[in-house]
Amino acid sequence: MIITKAGRRMFPAMRVKISGLDPHQQYYIAMDIVPVDNKRYRYVYHSSKWMVAGNADSPVPPRVYIHPDSPASGETWMRQVISFDKLKLTNNELDDQGHIILHSMHKYQPRVHVIRKDCGDDLSPIKPVPSGDGVKAFSFPETVFTTVTAYQNQQITRLKIDRNPFAKGFRDSGRNRMGLEALVESYAFWRPSLRTLTFEDIPGIPKQECRDLKTGCIFSKLDNLVLRQTKA
Repeated sequence: MIITKAGRRMFPAMRVKISGLDPHQQYYIAMDIVPVDNKRYRYVYHSSKWMVAGNADSPVPPRVYIHPDSPASGETWMRQVISFDKLKLTNNELDDQGHIILHSMHKYQPRVHVIRKDCGDDLSPIKPVPSGDGVKAFSFPETVFTTVTAYQNQQITRLKIDRNPFAKGFRDSGRNRMGLEALVESYAFWRPSLRTLTFEDIPGIPKQECRDLKTGCIFSKLDNLVLRQTKA
């Protein structure tokens, strides 16, 4: 994922669908991005792999992206796909634009937070997400990404230029698309199946599996709140 001093939009953007909220309750939806580990990485070209290159840089100031539609009723959130396409990433630790601050060459995990309005009094773009019974955090392993200031893999460069609506100026309309389409198919994360978060990582919460009678998909439930990742 590219990061710049001025701030760069995430692509692909996170998009989620929520069900099981109280239709009449007000909620905030927010996202933060946390380190996966305490390592710094480098890309090894001859083996096309990311390798550990040392310890992580010093932690950056906490930042939270609060969805601009917040707060809104549960009914409002549940009838739409919630997109974080306006969220921007930066490596400028002095950023005053509200962008998410990250270090380059580190691995990160986006987290989506559903926050009941009465528990969101301390919610701020420059503070950690509040905790409590009215706050639920969700993350999807396939959304982990590595930050860079320039793409290390030319196949990823081509893939993103072709798919990113903000990269139209870089496209070559005469390029043979057959090879690129095969490349797209080889990257499973571009066509993820609709899935739900499991709650195995939440201490003390029993997991319940249910099956959607229409799709046959198995999903997990927690207090009837279900968060599913949608296709990019």
